[in-house]
Amino acid sequence: MRWIDDQTADRVRVRRFDLVRAGRTIPGLLWSPMAPTAPVPLVLLGHGASGSKTTDYVVSFARALVGLGMAAAAVDGPVHGDRRSDGGQDSRLVFLEFCQAWSSWPSMTDDMVGDLIAVLDALLGLGEFDEARIGWWGLSMGTIIGLPFVAAEPRVCAAVLGLMGLTGPTRGRIAADAPKVRCPTLFLLQWDDELFGRDHCLELFDAIGAPDKRLHAHPGRHGSVPVEAFGASEAFLASRLRE
Repeated sequence: MRWIDDQTADRVRVRRFDLVRAGRTIPGLLWSPMAPTAPVPLVLLGHGASGSKTTDYVVSFARALVGLGMAAAAVDGPVHGDRRSDGGQDSRLVFLEFCQAWSSWPSMTDDMVGDLIAVLDALLGLGEFDEARIGWWGLSMGTIIGLPFVAAEPRVCAAVLGLMGLTGPTRGRIAADAPKVRCPTLFLLQWDDELFGRDHCLELFDAIGAPDKRLHAHPGRHGSVPVEAFGASEAFLASRLRE
């Protein structure tokens, strides 16, 4: 892991890093409390298609988690952010290229799951985070990639997923992995989602194997996730990871 930047603002330490795996550079950000007296919970964050690790809601959510005594880390998803030579400035182009990759890159899910596991291993190697209190938060593309990651990673003990259904190019993979998600799970749904219809989303929620799972549905389209949903996410992760 190579550290690129290390700054502090409003009592939140923000570190930028690159990690090289399988010939790919994984660009990431880590938000953590200033001077924790003991290892703290760590939540990995997945952004949506056309966004990045620096998207406003990702940064805001990460800082909110730090305010609750946790740490957060986010990496750029496939063909997003600093994985691109243009930095992902044209969100429409990024969205189009992700859709193409989703349907034509057979190993995309496994590659990204492997990247996330490598990042988690490296971060836990710092000795700052509690291996028994690891979380995941990711909606839309953050579930397309994040649900298989949670299914594959037994160290994740709480997850927030959603804005995704049993549909799309990797429907079979998602359907196979959903029953393997056994940790407590909060699933967020936008009732009028124009990208992933509610029937597909409800089908995915049903398929998740966690005995402790709950569904929060809000009116509105795909990109209209309300403030309450983020607040519920914070409360859910705090209740599961700070026990």
